[in-house]
Amino acid sequence: MRVILFNKPFDVLSQFTDKGLAGSKRATLSDFIDVPEVYPAGRLDRDSEGLMVLTDNGALQARISNPRNKMEKTYWVQVEGTVTEQALEQLRRGVALKDGMTRPAKAEAMDAPDIWPRNPPIRYRKSVPDSWLALTISEGRNRQVRRMTAAVGFPTLRLIRGGIGDWSVAGLAPGQWRDA
Repeated sequence: MRVILFNKPFDVLSQFTDKGLAGSKRATLSDFIDVPEVYPAGRLDRDSEGLMVLTDNGALQARISNPRNKMEKTYWVQVEGTVTEQALEQLRRGVALKDGMTRPAKAEAMDAPDIWPRNPPIRYRKSVPDSWLALTISEGRNRQVRRMTAAVGFPTLRLIRGGIGDWSVAGLAPGQWRDA
């Protein structure tokens, strides 16, 4: 069984081919990983960064990506504004989204992580502070973390997946991968 940990850079599709518009050339996993017969276990939006797990084992792939298995995924989220304890408590209880209530999350304010700069950088506004939080969820709805932070009044500026289960992005620069 092969398991690969990959630090997906910003603006990269979490698939090996671009099935977008004819003539478009967006970056994909194949621009970084040339390993046959491995497939991503789950997705990470094009405008999100961080840890992806790829494997050649279908059972492991399902265990990671299927929400019924409740595998935890931890995100470092830079939000607009100074996150409040009230907002963190809402995230911990679960948030009402258009597609239903989320499961309760683990949510904590955190210092800015020691990470790589993003290219392009996020938009900064001098009049609006930003802050970071660590958010751990066990579901994987479409753009869920962004929708959750927006629902509690703190739009996401930058989203990095720091961990999946016991695996971590630590030690991997954007675009790098290693065997687990």
